[in-house]
Amino acid sequence: MSGLRVDMPAEPARATLVFDTTTAALWAEEVARDAGVVAEIVPAPADSAAKCDLALETMAAHIEALEAALVAQGVPFRRWPG
Repeated sequence: MSGLRVDMPAEPARATLVFDTTTAALWAEEVARDAGVVAEIVPAPADSAAKCDLALETMAAHIEALEAALVAQGVPFRRWPG
């Protein structure tokens, strides 16, 4: 099958938020769910300088809506990379 090229769909761009506490990370996951934003808890990137080992990841297209919901609820976070 030489010369056969199969284009795989590109993965959607992802955005990551990091936290200083586990409580804030889990709270952010709950806020995302309540706001209807698909997000998942993932390990915090090693070079993120997060004080918590958890991060929240979502599609880049949804990051502004997620950040707005977190700010409205008072959840402390930072976008990584900053």
